[in-house]
Amino acid sequence: MASSFFSEFGLPWYLKELSQKEFSSFKEKLKQEPLRLGLQQMPWARVKKATQEGLASLLILHYTEARAWDVAFTIFPKIDWEDLCQKARKERGRHAKAYRAHVQEKFCDVWSRDTVLHGHGHVDRVLTQREHRCLEHLFAPREPGRRTVILTGAPGVGKTTVLAKLMVAWAEGMLYQGRFSYVFYLCCREEAPRAVATSLAALVCRGWSDALAPAAAADIASEPERLLFILDNLGFEELAHDLDRPESDLCGDWMEPRPVRLVLSSLLRRKLLPEASLLVATAPAYARLLEPRLGRPEIQTLPGLTEDEMLLSFGRMFGRRRWMGTVTFHLVRANKQLLSMCRIPALCWATGACLKQEMERGRDPALACRRATSLYSSFVLNLFMPKGALCPYERSRARLEGLCALAAEGMWSGTSVFGEEDLRRHGLAGPDIPALLDSKALLRGPGGSSYTFLHLCIQEVCAALFYFIKAHGDRPSPSVGRVGAAMAAHMSGTKAPWLFLPCFLFGLLNEKEQQKLGAFFGARLCPGEVRRAVERHLRGVREGLREWLDARVLYYCLFEMEDEAFVRWAVDLFPETSFLVTHPTDLVVLAYCLARGSALRKLGFSIQGVFVATSRTDDQLLYWDSICSVLTAKESLEEFRLSDCHLSGPALVTLINHLKHPRCRLPVLMMNNVSFSAESWCFFEVFSHSPGLKHLDLNGTSISHDDCKLLCDALNHPACNIEKLLLAGCGLSPEDCEGFKEVLTRSTTLKILDLSYNRLGHGLSLLCEALRLPACALRGLGLVGCQLKEPCWEHLRDAILGNGNLAHLDLSINDLKDEDLNLLSEALKQPSCSLTSLGLSNCSITANGCRDLASILTGNPNLRILQIGRNNVEDDGVKLLCEALLHPSCCLERLGLEACQLTSTCCEDLASVLTCSRCLKELHLAGNPLDRRGVQLLCAALRHPGCGLQTLGLNKAEFDAETQELLAAEEERNPCLTITHQ
Repeated sequence: MASSFFSEFGLPWYLKELSQKEFSSFKEKLKQEPLRLGLQQMPWARVKKATQEGLASLLILHYTEARAWDVAFTIFPKIDWEDLCQKARKERGRHAKAYRAHVQEKFCDVWSRDTVLHGHGHVDRVLTQREHRCLEHLFAPREPGRRTVILTGAPGVGKTTVLAKLMVAWAEGMLYQGRFSYVFYLCCREEAPRAVATSLAALVCRGWSDALAPAAAADIASEPERLLFILDNLGFEELAHDLDRPESDLCGDWMEPRPVRLVLSSLLRRKLLPEASLLVATAPAYARLLEPRLGRPEIQTLPGLTEDEMLLSFGRMFGRRRWMGTVTFHLVRANKQLLSMCRIPALCWATGACLKQEMERGRDPALACRRATSLYSSFVLNLFMPKGALCPYERSRARLEGLCALAAEGMWSGTSVFGEEDLRRHGLAGPDIPALLDSKALLRGPGGSSYTFLHLCIQEVCAALFYFIKAHGDRPSPSVGRVGAAMAAHMSGTKAPWLFLPCFLFGLLNEKEQQKLGAFFGARLCPGEVRRAVERHLRGVREGLREWLDARVLYYCLFEMEDEAFVRWAVDLFPETSFLVTHPTDLVVLAYCLARGSALRKLGFSIQGVFVATSRTDDQLLYWDSICSVLTAKESLEEFRLSDCHLSGPALVTLINHLKHPRCRLPVLMMNNVSFSAESWCFFEVFSHSPGLKHLDLNGTSISHDDCKLLCDALNHPACNIEKLLLAGCGLSPEDCEGFKEVLTRSTTLKILDLSYNRLGHGLSLLCEALRLPACALRGLGLVGCQLKEPCWEHLRDAILGNGNLAHLDLSINDLKDEDLNLLSEALKQPSCSLTSLGLSNCSITANGCRDLASILTGNPNLRILQIGRNNVEDDGVKLLCEALLHPSCCLERLGLEACQLTSTCCEDLASVLTCSRCLKELHLAGNPLDRRGVQLLCAALRHPGCGLQTLGLNKAEFDAETQELLAAEEERNPCLTITHQ
């Protein structure tokens, strides 16, 4: 047997080594072995005739090279060629060994020369025990098969550093042994912009022994379930188009050259090597956008430094005087925002360095710890202020001005890595660059020919300073917007990677910060322009003249500014606001700002991952208590909403105490998709202690049978004045209807009850017993999607006949057949029926059922709204309805016929209604395949003097350009008409 790599000889060489008898046996095994591997069987006639070389080609053509090797490795031992199998596997293993050596060399070299990785202090290239446990857990063999994990965390928290450590640990055999044969690292920031087409195989083989690449590619693809692909620095914008492409557009062959972005998207969407595992590192904002596109992957947040690690870093900063490090760290620890930012290694180092500088200059470090702006602006200014000097040298000031212009340009162009030409364009050249590197104002980037700021946060401080310097007008850059444009871009969340710029703009307007900047820049400072731009922007958003504003960002800005009068003015400018709370620091900021507003009307929160068991729970509860105090302190508050939250026991009790307080006059409480802790029983006591509460919305919040009893007991309490109760999707059962029966029987205040999307079934009969009683005060009942079936309709008919108060009934998304509708129509068509609004959308109603609907329209003069969209009404059914709409006793004002399989044939009947009906104000037809002829008929009717229609529901995008122009012209001609797709 010859000795060689199969990269040189391949599968044909191995098959030629077989004797004729062995080769025949190999062919016989091909009848079953591929099937056991989940592969299709090849045509036996072609297999039988094939030579050794021909069979190898046939295998590769039919299964791909990797699968062909899998088949061969399965058959070789069964024809007594175990030694050949072992030889091939051993030769394949040489590629893995070579690749591990390449990884060790590459990442250790990167670590040794990349100042960004360790320029901010003391970071070891070996995984810490905590990091090792975290990474091992990500791909622990809890379940077989592939896995997608998103590793997220604040910019600079150390995702790239941890991934570099991961690569080294895997290559050295310390991580994922027995789990992954290959681990590949792809930096999306470097790969995605490439214009040259390439294959995934070429991407992963690039840089390590190109001569082995074909064999290596075959080896890699032979066991895709043992592959891990790491995609670092994944920004959503670069791949957004490809991630949303139809699957048919994606690439399925990992050897096929395609645009790099499409290759990466195909890998992410499991079109390429779907059995492989993925580890995607990206910023939190992008993680939320990527999650639904990646099939709901596991998300792991990198927490950054622990407090012990921060303390160690501070101690090292002060050298022999480690006690000073402890003192300054306790100052930082008292500020929750700074403590949170210090989890990022670079900012931890910058914080320690700044406080050390402040102490060396004889200043009180506590003043710098007041806010993030004061700390990081002090850090930047100190880099350019000579020790002992009262003002900077002119060249130092010029360097800082150039650095600020560079930062602003990078922020607007989305750049954090700069070349020497970028620096030169802003007056930074020659001796300036070594000076900036020595002071850590800049760091040398990968490769040595580029430069970065210590962290994006420092770049944003400098970018904010740029707007306060008069000289910025002398050096305009086409890409740099003015202050107002910066506010619009950053406060609306459109520039996701840039987190702090608006906060620093506000923070630098603080009086103490202005004094500090004035001492440094002198007459070059121009704060008035920034302040006026900030005020104009906020007023513009309030008046609807600007883009929407992220209220959470605004509150962080106000927190930085610390101007009591301005905070009060800005908070009151937006009386209706809501927040996504994902970090304990958010509670600090919201508590500060909400306490200073006086005109809040609607306030909402979505709180995720904050109220968990931590050592600092007491602090969180303190700020949560301050937030909840708006319920008692703000008389203007009309609505309080919590959605998508988990409230711990203490957090829930805190909220309840404020809701039950005598000074709480809240009329509307909304608790949607909120999970309660074991103390949930006390929540229902609120309703018997809050006479001012009129509207309770618990949609989406799971309510147990015991909870339902407590709720009904509270509703029956004399002090409970709830008029509107929404319980859609709360997991209620038929048995729970017993409690609501008693409520409807006894309560004189409850007017609206929505029980939609609960499996009520036969429980409806219990509700109907109460509805039949003349004393029942209910005016609106929602039963959408409640799985109501045939036995229920007779009970409901009797309830409608006996109830003189019920005005609104929604039965949509229930199995209401034509015969059931006929039964209900006995009550609905009676002139005494009090219903003014009826919802029957998606109820399996056909054209035949429209006869009963027509009788309802002509018999019930009270009915004003009828929603029957998403039923198979068809043109014949509409004809029957139109005849009824023209009847003198029909008073219908709104008719919903969305997606009812209507064609333009029915438009002539509808046009007659539009020209003759004096009542119909709204007609909704979106989702029906109408053509231009049908639209022309409708538009002609709209122009009739007798047409009183005000709203026509049509999705303009469903029509061709000429028809869209026709609709637009009609809307322009008639200012009283609105054409909407709703």
